[in-house]
Amino acid sequence: MADLILFWHRRDLRISDNLGLAAARERSPKVVGVFCLDPGILETGDVPAVRATYLMGCLEELQSRYAAAGSRLLILKGDPKQKIPALAAALGAQAVFWNRDVEPYSRERDRAVAQALKEKGVEMRTTFWDQLLHGPGEIVSGSNAPYTVYTPFWRNWVRQPKAAPAPALAGAEDLTAAEQAAAAGAGAIALPSAKDLGFVWDTPLLLAPGEAAAQERLDYFCNSQPVEEYGEQRNFPATEGTSHLSAALKFGAIGVRTVWEAAFSAFERSRSDETRGNVQTWQQELAWREFYQHAMYHFPELSQGPYRDPLKDFPWDNDDDRFQAWCEGRTGYPIVDAAMRQMNEIGWMHNRCRMITASFLTKDLIINWQLGEKYFEQRLYDWDLSANNGGWQWSASSGMDPKPLRIFNPATQAQKYDPDGEYIRQWLPEIRHLDTELLVTGKIPKEECDRTGYPTPIVDHKQQQAIFKARYQAQRARVA
Repeated sequence: MADLILFWHRRDLRISDNLGLAAARERSPKVVGVFCLDPGILETGDVPAVRATYLMGCLEELQSRYAAAGSRLLILKGDPKQKIPALAAALGAQAVFWNRDVEPYSRERDRAVAQALKEKGVEMRTTFWDQLLHGPGEIVSGSNAPYTVYTPFWRNWVRQPKAAPAPALAGAEDLTAAEQAAAAGAGAIALPSAKDLGFVWDTPLLLAPGEAAAQERLDYFCNSQPVEEYGEQRNFPATEGTSHLSAALKFGAIGVRTVWEAAFSAFERSRSDETRGNVQTWQQELAWREFYQHAMYHFPELSQGPYRDPLKDFPWDNDDDRFQAWCEGRTGYPIVDAAMRQMNEIGWMHNRCRMITASFLTKDLIINWQLGEKYFEQRLYDWDLSANNGGWQWSASSGMDPKPLRIFNPATQAQKYDPDGEYIRQWLPEIRHLDTELLVTGKIPKEECDRTGYPTPIVDHKQQQAIFKARYQAQRARVA
């Protein structure tokens, strides 16, 4: 009888191109998957219904794929530090495999699970950096230190050979009837729906959950026009210029080696320098994703506060009314409000607009970026700690950035990236009838605001940026 290997899924919800799962199958044909619904994550109040809906949809498809491969995916609910070791012991598992993670909570949890398994005499294999093309420690400077600036990281990262996708799980063996009973006794349950868990989301998801939808989207993006025009079109929120794969990568509904292979093939097919440049811009975005994850691994304190000293005790205003207006998309700055309403309504925001809204919160409203970071966590279906934290610290001038003081002018951004006001009109229907110039400049007459109910600007951009600059320079002088 083959040894039973338990594979613990977390942010790798697929059976294809999964390094840890492929290694488990190489070890034994009897590989059984498990996912633990962790109350420490799901019941914090920070998980929006849209993200829970995507997660549960991915698990539903993952179960069907396990069945097609001959095995099954077990579902647990509870603290994984107790549930995973108990299940492994109940099944008599020879070993538990899982892929590594960079986040502080995950690393602490994994250490505790590993210790509990050791105490039960169960082997664990956890050496796989499945969510990255290069694990932390593989991309380092000449002095063997982690990079804190993106550009040299990219230059090193892109030169390194990339692994091919791992083989999909196939020919696996299922649990016996006795083992199924043991699993039930150890707490295995039927897969609940998001609504069963208290999450209700009725708006269509930007990307359907699961491996099949992610692969279909990747094929469309890389084998047609979008990737060839990505370098320019990615900045225009009214166009379909991005891959929409962020949630699939966050939850691991698609493997990053699969994504890189598609990107590399698109680069090789390119017939012009312009097209190759556009494809490479998308490759650089994949590198940004890894840069932020490496940073979170090497500097876990990033999850708790600023990287740069001048922002560690910055005198933020933190006006509650202004923060609420920003959250609701009622600041009187159309491009900002359109972006916030997009996120509130569909659980996703275009990346250009994430930068605009983050800059506005920190530099115009002078509100601590961590409040915005938390609000994004509570709204986005593709939220990822490393990317969200890295993006917010970049916008707040508190992160790893050689040009720390960067301020976006909302009107300039709208005029450049939504020149026809198409995006603003889509998300601000009460003012869609206004002339484009009024929408993109934000210079909406007060009488129009009174008539439509759209707010007048809650702050003056020029005045606020001057205040922020003065405080920032004073902070720099103080900590120098």
